[in-house]
Amino acid sequence: MRIIAGIYKGRIVKFPNSKLVRPTTDKVKESLFNYLQNQIDFEGIYVCDIYAGSGSLGLEALSRGAAEVHFVEKDYHIIKTLEMNINTLDAEDKCRIFRMEAVKFSKMSRHNKYDLIFADPPFYKYDIHKVVSNFLTNNFLKENGRLIVERSVQTEKIDRENFYKEPFRRIGDSLIYQFTA
Repeated sequence: MRIIAGIYKGRIVKFPNSKLVRPTTDKVKESLFNYLQNQIDFEGIYVCDIYAGSGSLGLEALSRGAAEVHFVEKDYHIIKTLEMNINTLDAEDKCRIFRMEAVKFSKMSRHNKYDLIFADPPFYKYDIHKVVSNFLTNNFLKENGRLIVERSVQTEKIDRENFYKEPFRRIGDSLIYQFTA
């Protein structure tokens, strides 16, 4: 996997050797960021990458001008790879890692507000519905902020029932849902 655009363009993002991580493909990431690039100005925004894994989505946003990225990941071994990716880019001063469950993070009463939140959970992890609900209820998004969730076509029925909306984009086996503040 590589960073597509910005100051880190072409840099490699390493992925942990773990069946717990399902990386966003370059095709999905490129399509998603092409869409977002036409919708928002990345310069100086605050981003959260929940279910971060390697940090590919958050690091792409950082490369495009985000001021700060918060990564949420619970697995210690996966965090080691995420830390290595951040260190390789010499971006430690613009990144913060929260080692905790996504649901717990989404319930935090004292939190930052974000311009952009990425949620890319394992496709068959259904706590994402509670996480999205918590983010929206607890006002994690700044005014005009966006929450982007990547899911599978195989989970579409249950996701539509729980998100109360249709995906706005299909890319291969991935469905993209968008929520706004």
